[in-house]
Amino acid sequence: MKNSDSSDLLKRLGVDIDAETFQHALTHRSYTYEHDGAPNNERLEFLGDSVLSLAIAEEVFRLFPELPEGELAKRHHVVVSAWALARVARDLNLGPHIRMGKGEAASGGADKDNILADTMEAIFGACYLSEGRDAARDLVLRLIAPLLLDESVREAGRDWKTDLQVLAQGQRLGDIRYEVTGTGPDHDRTYFATAWVGERAFAQASASSKKEAERMAAREAVRVLGA
Repeated sequence: MKNSDSSDLLKRLGVDIDAETFQHALTHRSYTYEHDGAPNNERLEFLGDSVLSLAIAEEVFRLFPELPEGELAKRHHVVVSAWALARVARDLNLGPHIRMGKGEAASGGADKDNILADTMEAIFGACYLSEGRDAARDLVLRLIAPLLLDESVREAGRDWKTDLQVLAQGQRLGDIRYEVTGTGPDHDRTYFATAWVGERAFAQASASSKKEAERMAAREAVRVLGA
């Protein structure tokens, strides 16, 4: 896949990552498979994940001095999730700049949450290597930290299935399971999930993926339980 000129992306990021490192950050492993082992962004992603996690942990700790550890962890989890990182990546129009193999590109890889999120992490890692820890931290805070104060993000990215599990265990309601059915053609399928707690069907929801349908059913079940 031929990616767009990345100079405008660097301007939007407001950083000065050297060209070779930035190219690595934008290279998905599928490109490596088709180009005889060309370097990809997996190592930078590993580094950037830690840069991101620490910067957001510090910011959560600073912004919410009254919250207990469990609530701090929830807020941290939401904004470092693949969903949140992909949202930021789309705002930056990152997808067209990612180098990937023809097969991955044809399958819509430039708009997949996991690929967008991994590339964002790789960019944080590249910034750390090129400009140092402070610059990388500033980049994370500029792009990601605002999500901490966005209630819609916290709701959308919340781990409802874990929340339901905790509630059900605390109230001794029984085991949780999900029943999922799907309708429609493969390219435009809708999934319907029912969240069962013990012997009771607590809630139903629909979405375009099984995972999201289950998550939304868990959300409705949590609301039924009054949490």
